[in-house]
Amino acid sequence: PASATETPTLKSAFHGIFRIGAALNPAQFEERDTRANPIVASQFDSISPENALKWGPIHPRPDTYNFAPADRFVEFGAKNKMFTVGHCLVWHSQTPSWVFQNPQGDALTRESLLERMQEHIRTVVGRYKGRIAGWDVVNEALNEDGTMRQSPWYKIIGEDYILKAFQYAHEADPQAEL
Repeated sequence: PASATETPTLKSAFHGIFRIGAALNPAQFEERDTRANPIVASQFDSISPENALKWGPIHPRPDTYNFAPADRFVEFGAKNKMFTVGHCLVWHSQTPSWVFQNPQGDALTRESLLERMQEHIRTVVGRYKGRIAGWDVVNEALNEDGTMRQSPWYKIIGEDYILKAFQYAHEADPQAEL
């Protein structure tokens, strides 16, 4: 609780009840946003990146990972003692088409896509093990009416792609909240 002489922050007002989070863009976690950064540091105790950990930006090509922005995001969270969330490992959007295709451009088999998913999750979650406290493992798997989204993940692997993604994330960091 804040003292009677100071204005309470959002994070202090709800301390012990729930975390107050913000989604950050590079200008914020690289501390270039001089207006937002003091607000982020004082008001929030949990952060999530807007895009730095999504498949496209972090794993743009089959043999290429770009960890630099995600590393800066994680460093910002550690510096400010924030609960850091990784967003997101598996999503129908912002995932490059190569993820779902073989070198000839044909759809992968179920087994091949599961291997690709596992390698990606093992690499990304493994890199941040113990530093990212929680992961958004699968994002927007359902349509607004509650039916399964007909994403390439669903069409190629089947409904258990969700279970497999959580399994792989847990294997990569058993202590992380999923």
